[in-house]
Amino acid sequence: MISNERQSSYGSRPYGTPKPPVNEETLKSDKVQIERKTFVFALKENPRGRFLRITEDVGGRRDTIIIPAPGLEDFKKLVDDMVKAAAETPPKAAQGLRLEVTPARSSGAAA
Repeated sequence: MISNERQSSYGSRPYGTPKPPVNEETLKSDKVQIERKTFVFALKENPRGRFLRITEDVGGRRDTIIIPAPGLEDFKKLVDDMVKAAAETPPKAAQGLRLEVTPARSSGAAA
């Protein structure tokens, strides 16, 4: 064994060999489009338990996170706190922004 290789705790599967598929049942699924991103929320269950899979799709590139069901309440609380903070805190760009309004000029004769 090369010095930087470690024995896997998942068995003696050769490196690069894909894991066998796990049967998953989709309990509920929904998606939301936000700007150019699509988020797919799928509540699933497999022999190890229930989990929420959140997949972000941006132009065909996908990233996924999985939250085990026992952590969903904590995850929801954290998201709720972030939503509240986003609503209460003005964007940095708006804090130093000066808005200048110039009256529109008419093309007709002055009154």
